[in-house]
Formats: sequence, structure tokens, C-alpha cells
Amino acid sequence: MPNDALRRAMSEARMTESDLAAKCHVDVKTVTRWVGEEGRTPHPRHRWAACDALGVDESMLWPEAVRKAVKTGPDREIVSVYPFRSACPKSVWRTLIANATKELTFAGYTNYFLWLEHPSLRSVLRRKAERGCSIRFLIGDPDSEVTRRREEVEAVPLTVGTRIRVTLDELSKMSGVPGIEARFSDDHIAMSVFVFDEEMLVTPHLARLVGHDSPMLHIRRCQDEGLYDRFSYHVSELWKSGRPTGRG
Repeated sequence: MPNDALRRAMSEARMTESDLAAKCHVDVKTVTRWVGEEGRTPHPRHRWAACDALGVDESMLWPEAVRKAVKTGPDREIVSVYPFRSACPKSVWRTLIANATKELTFAGYTNYFLWLEHPSLRSVLRRKAERGCSIRFLIGDPDSEVTRRREEVEAVPLTVGTRIRVTLDELSKMSGVPGIEARFSDDHIAMSVFVFDEEMLVTPHLARLVGHDSPMLHIRRCQDEGLYDRFSYHVSELWKSGRPTGRG
């Protein structure tokens, strides 16, 4: 089976096999084997050079190599750690969204950045829903007291309520599409969890900082009652207690 993640990353970076070979100081036939041969894992220094050239995480291109190299206990579910959400390459988000077939859950308080950073997201979600993928948005209530207090804490021109309303507007354009749901919740103001089948991105929000300035974990499910399952439980409980938005 070819390495579709590597092929996609090269396409997004507009880089040919020859270009990548030059960046990694290997023969172009070597890159051809990386792309086309099942189980072909480059030497670590070549993996790192390729990831630097393409601007993606090693875990996205060769996840098995990462798991075998360092992860042994419960922490093996941690794929990557970013000191800032904004430090996570957009290609990571695109790959996770593209690869999900069963579930996409966006439990961010505003989810505003998604529409800003992924302009084609609405059409992508519509297609996925039509193919049977369950898509859920858990967002804050723009008129709640929790939202008002958070606006005072952040004290930025683009308010929390405004950012939530952008998401509500995007969701309204997909209203009536089976499989796309949205609910209000005030209980995830301090943490965002984004689920892509058996992978997730988790951001605990720090003090007065907005989401993109807070750290983020990339987690992949490997065991029962591990980190993935614990955060999944959190999202599930919030969804159960969520309130209808009346849109989406």
C-alpha cells in the first residue's frame, strides 16, 4: 500500500520526488520507494529532513516508526505536543479531517479558527456527512454569562460571542444535512477537544490566553482507559448535557 500521507504532503507543499530527494540528500529512487512501497520507513535522519522540508509531523507520515521508537506505557497515545495550538501545522488538521470516516467532533468553545484556516471546511464536512460520517459541534452560547465573563478576561476586539456567531452562521449554511449536529455547552470553556475517529487534538486553555496561544496534544487511541478514552468520556458527557442551538 503506498504512503498516501506522504504523497498528500508532497502535493500540498508542491514538491516533486526529485525536490524532496534533493532536500533529504538521497537518490530520487529512494523517495519513490518511500512513496510507493508498503512498510518502507526511511532512516530517522531522512524522516526528519523530509518532515522539515514538507512542514509536517513525523507522526503523520510514519506513525509506526514513532510508536516503536519511544512509546511504551500509557504515554504512547501522545503522538505530538505543541506549546501553542498555532504551532501545529495546518496539514495535520487537514490530514486528520480527511482521514476521518466515522466521527468528527469539534468541541471548541467558538471553533472560529476552523473556518478561518480551512476555507473549504464546509464543503468537506457536507461531503463527509453525506457518506455517513457523524459530525458534531459543541460550542459556547454567545449570550451566556460564561461567555460574557470570558470576554472580560480576554479583552480582545474580536469577542468570544462574535467568534461563536461566525460558527453558527457557517453551520446554518449546512442546516438540513443529515449527520451534522450542533449543541451549546458552557462547560468546556477551559478545554477544547477535537475528535477524528480514533485520534484527537486537545487544547487546555491557559489563564487569559486565547486558544491559539495555549498548548495542544495530539493523541491517538492505543488502549482501553487511556488518554484518548478519558478525553472521549469528557466530550461524550458534555454532549449529553448540551442544549440545542436551533441551527445546524
